Amino acid sequence: MDVRQLRYFVSIVDYGSLGKAAEKLFVAQPSLSQQMARLEEELGVSLLLRSNHGVTPTAEGDALYRHARLVLRQMEQLKQEVTKGAGSESGTVAVGLPTTMASVLAVPLFERIQDRYPGIRLQFFESMSGYLNELLANGRLDLAILFRESDTPGISALPVLDETLYLLGEPGGAISPRSTTCPLAKLAGVKLVAPGVSNGLRLLIERTFSSEKVELNIIADIDSLPSMLLIAHSGRACTILPSSALAQLDQTRMPKMRKIVDPVIRRPASICWPNGVPMHSATVAVRQTLIELIAEQVECETWQGVTLRKQATPG
Repeated sequence: MDVRQLRYFVSIVDYGSLGKAAEKLFVAQPSLSQQMARLEEELGVSLLLRSNHGVTPTAEGDALYRHARLVLRQMEQLKQEVTKGAGSESGTVAVGLPTTMASVLAVPLFERIQDRYPGIRLQFFESMSGYLNELLANGRLDLAILFRESDTPGISALPVLDETLYLLGEPGGAISPRSTTCPLAKLAGVKLVAPGVSNGLRLLIERTFSSEKVELNIIADIDSLPSMLLIAHSGRACTILPSSALAQLDQTRMPKMRKIVDPVIRRPASICWPNGVPMHSATVAVRQTLIELIAEQVECETWQGVTLRKQATPG
């Protein structure tokens, strides 16, 4: 086993395809396949599952991937510290952002990092929080914003904010079209669309409606933010989301937004990272920049319905 094989293997898992990995690595695909066959033979296990839909790692492949990324990252850090000095902020940092927050944070984070740390190369992953948690646990992310407020095995969490949820769309009934709030009790039986049952937001909605003894009427499970917003705008059903979900919408496609009250529904969000190894200086720089940007957005009131945690102040 050598570093080149590990780099090849990580690229195959990242791209989910031997062909795409070969193209990115400038290596002939047959040669890449031979290298993987030799690696599997040396380790005595199958590392990759091949199908018409691409390539995915086996359980043994997942374990190798986590260790291989760590080895490659440590070698990158070693090279940077020897050639540029310890603490040099350069290298690749993979950041996972929930779909609702990406529209608020991704571009400002990219611009700030480019201005301050031109040696840092950002990789953005935008997805539902549950999938980001999986990527973080598997070592494919260096940082991610997850909707939690405490550590879990292998992952540290820095709570940074609490996000208020809003009703998007027109529920009809006794809610005035001019109202900017909506009591939860008024949503009894109102048609709603929401993410699938395993989604953290869905679980929070279900738990809140149940505890308040309000009838929850979810008519469709939709794991697509644009689709939920379009449905809310159409008037066929409402949805429940944070204000950040509307950040990039054109005014002509903006559904009516009302703060849910009695009770207000909030969810915590934390910047999370793997805690098994020391954090690279570039990752520390990105984390601190992310904390600063969140604080700026909240203090300037450009991000509605967000309360900053006290420990998440820039320092």
